[in-house]
Amino acid sequence: MGLATPMFTLPRASFRQLLLVAFLLIAALLGAASLGGLFTLERLMGKARASAEHSVQLAAEAQTLADLSLTMERAARQFVVLEDPVLRQRFEDAARDAEVVLQRLVDNRLPGDRADEWRGRLDSIRQQMRGPRVTARQREQTMSIAFRELDDLNTAIADHVRQSNRLRNQELQQELEASRLQLARQVLGAIALAVVLAFGFGLWLARPLKRLERAIVGLGENRLDQPIEIRGPADVRHVGRRLDWLRLRLAELDADKARFLRHVSHELKTPLAALREGVALLEDGVAGELTANQREIARILHHNTMVLQRQIEDLLRFNAAAFEARRLQRRRTELGGLVRQLVEEQKLQWQAKQLRVEVDGGPLYAEVDQDKLGTALGNLLSNAIRFSPLGANIRFSLAVQSERACIDVIDEGPGVSPSDRARVFEPFYRGERQPEGATRGTGVGLSIVQEYVAAHGGRVELLPNAPGAHFRIELPHVS
Repeated sequence: MGLATPMFTLPRASFRQLLLVAFLLIAALLGAASLGGLFTLERLMGKARASAEHSVQLAAEAQTLADLSLTMERAARQFVVLEDPVLRQRFEDAARDAEVVLQRLVDNRLPGDRADEWRGRLDSIRQQMRGPRVTARQREQTMSIAFRELDDLNTAIADHVRQSNRLRNQELQQELEASRLQLARQVLGAIALAVVLAFGFGLWLARPLKRLERAIVGLGENRLDQPIEIRGPADVRHVGRRLDWLRLRLAELDADKARFLRHVSHELKTPLAALREGVALLEDGVAGELTANQREIARILHHNTMVLQRQIEDLLRFNAAAFEARRLQRRRTELGGLVRQLVEEQKLQWQAKQLRVEVDGGPLYAEVDQDKLGTALGNLLSNAIRFSPLGANIRFSLAVQSERACIDVIDEGPGVSPSDRARVFEPFYRGERQPEGATRGTGVGLSIVQEYVAAHGGRVELLPNAPGAHFRIELPHVS
């Protein structure tokens, strides 16, 4: 029975949503830093504008005070000479305006002693404006001296205003520099935190994708006995459940294929055995003496029944290899020793053809199933012996390349035809170049090699090598 397609309910948080949240967090962080810098810049610009306006206003107030003093001096000196009440009133109006300006300057950091001194000078001038006409000349001279002192005091007040403006500008510059440093720290901190968040989210979100990749590789390597469970966002877990359902489905289809092959092979073996026995009885003359033509037909029948039996046995052997490839019993193995053991086991075969077998390299260790990898290497050695001419060399070379264990098997036979290279590992495919006088193979040996090597997480490939064949097995390396 087939497996029903599973129905899954997705929780709320999906990979897409989490990715969006990550981008929004990073954008919010950088946006907050940018807005903070913008607000700080606006605040400082406002203070700079206010400070500039204030400085201009104070300078204008100091100039106004000097102008009013000049007006007061003209009115006072003319009044002493002419004693015109209008001039007196003009003086008082200017003095009153000057008092207002002076008070504004005091409110803006003008020292009180300077203001008191200025008012004292004004009071002395007022005293000089009172008196008989006969003393007008003397009072006018005294008043002139008082106004020069008042002018000097106005100059000192203007200098103080300029100094105050300069100090205020320096304070503003210091605040601007402090704000700039603070803003730079905030921006750098925001960037660093954004980078950390990006790396953190990237690593966190990449983990389930790595698990998905390993699960897909496991399915590709036919590791159907390992359950697939992916942790992470909702949609990634959903994909993991789908992959596990696919694993179960593939396992079921694989089991169905194995049962079908066993059933067909068993059903074929019974009538084939009866056919072979019948042909043997005919050849033995049990049913009567055969003519020459009949004996030739019986010989052809006997040959073809033996070929068919061998093909059925190879089919069963390939099916068993594909099934057993998922049941590895790994242990740390020195591959050089394993190769030398296989070479010794097939010593009679390669010595019968006067071959020389060399094993170079090692020691080289890997976690492998010795029986199954030994079968794969044994098949490659058998092929090399079968295709090698008399007196040729067969070489095994062991090395480490790109952190993987490499076993090269090189012979001096006819090699593989270019048209056969793409299909050399297909089950039951037989190439064009066959050893002269040898029984044609069934084409499952290299397929079994590929099954067992892939089960170990490795790969086998045919490398260009003229004139012989050059096979390379790559396996995960254990130092």
